[in-house]
Amino acid sequence: MGTQYDIVVIGGGVVGSAVARELSRYQLKICVLEKELDVCNGVSGRNTGLLHSGILHEKNLLRTECCMEGNAEFEQVASELDVPFKRCGKLIVGFGEEEKKRLEGLYQRGLENEIPGIKMIDHDEIKSLDPNIDGDFAIYVPSAGILCPFTYTIALAENAVENGAEYYFDHEVTGVEKDEEGLFHISTNGGEFVTRWVVNCAGLYAFRISEMLGFEAYVPNRIKGEYEILDKKAGNFLSMPVYPTPNESGAFDVHVTPTIDGNVLVGPTIETIGTKIDYAVTQKMIDVLVEQGSRMFSRMNRDYYIRNYVGVFPTIEDPETHKEMDFQIQTKESAPHAVNLVCINSPGLTSALPLARRVVEKVKAQEELTANEKFNPIRKGIVKFADQDEEGKQRLIEQDPDYGEIYCRCECVTRAEVKQALHNVLGVSTISGVKYRTRASMGRCQGGYCETRLTQMVQEELGKQKEEILLNKNGAYMFTGEVK
Repeated sequence: MGTQYDIVVIGGGVVGSAVARELSRYQLKICVLEKELDVCNGVSGRNTGLLHSGILHEKNLLRTECCMEGNAEFEQVASELDVPFKRCGKLIVGFGEEEKKRLEGLYQRGLENEIPGIKMIDHDEIKSLDPNIDGDFAIYVPSAGILCPFTYTIALAENAVENGAEYYFDHEVTGVEKDEEGLFHISTNGGEFVTRWVVNCAGLYAFRISEMLGFEAYVPNRIKGEYEILDKKAGNFLSMPVYPTPNESGAFDVHVTPTIDGNVLVGPTIETIGTKIDYAVTQKMIDVLVEQGSRMFSRMNRDYYIRNYVGVFPTIEDPETHKEMDFQIQTKESAPHAVNLVCINSPGLTSALPLARRVVEKVKAQEELTANEKFNPIRKGIVKFADQDEEGKQRLIEQDPDYGEIYCRCECVTRAEVKQALHNVLGVSTISGVKYRTRASMGRCQGGYCETRLTQMVQEELGKQKEEILLNKNGAYMFTGEVK
């Protein structure tokens, strides 16, 4: 029999990590099983990083309710978890009379949803807010904001661990059985785990865990979205996210978003791919990104393109309405002590903690929980050298000389920050793990200067051989032979 827990959370994305953090407020033995080598390697790390307002979906949906709740509390959350965040607002722009009618309909939905401060503005007002955004008219949504999905997910996970939760990476769930005493026996490629409760937060694979737990056997109809990342030079010309008017089916095409770190994201495109998972970037969709992005943002210069990537999002169609299913947090009498989260996609990042609190309520409905009096909501992140003024930089170097050695020139990341990333409480040792904690290799040269130095640091700090070092997942070796 494997190690026994009170609750096992399957999936270490933003929602799974939020669930672990909220459960750690109680005296429970908690673990998170994640099939990847780090948190945020699936849906959570491949999105736009937008704090949504709640205007994009209909009233009375769970996703709208959780989104608005998450939006309203995020200043406090960001402060507790030391997560950079900016409430910059956003524009939803339109061109021509046909789009104006659709935009007015969306504006009415925003009023019904009681989105704070929204207003319709004209072309001149758009230009007064940002001269590089184009549109004949727009909805201004002041409550929207931007954050880094990697930093936020990492912060939730670290805070959960600091409060007693345990993370097991490279542990893919292969089966779930229940014994006569009602305990779940969870089989993984890394061993067996025994638990009284299971919470399914498996994202793209939630449909598979759902069936293992005895819930409905859903068939995913996934969405693929391609993105282009623009250099920080482009970020100097965009102050807030800009969305197009929803198309005739009510979906949003390509939008343009500044990141909290100063880049610009263009995307995603929308492509239905059924049950597949496809992370391949295509020239066809890059052309779509350029065409549609240029319509709203005048600084889509090819010189600014530095990287592209793909997100795949879990979507399930309601068999009765043939529309996208709402967020689902399910329990059932035939599967006691299991909580099943499926169809958690956008705005999942904004909704993570509200969803987590609802999971806790599902547990409380079946048993009394005792508060963890030692719970501490505060998590401190790595102090970023690049964010300091000259006095602050000098102070850091005096405290730790490793702050005086630059490892990543593009992002001004120091040896001290890389070292802290490698000794994080989650125990992550991949190059991407360092990247997402420090931004080393995220700049203009995309690791051309620093990647070999990061690899050397992994060797030195963690005692690994160069042949063992991985980029981001099993099989993705940094070195497979000798080089001169």
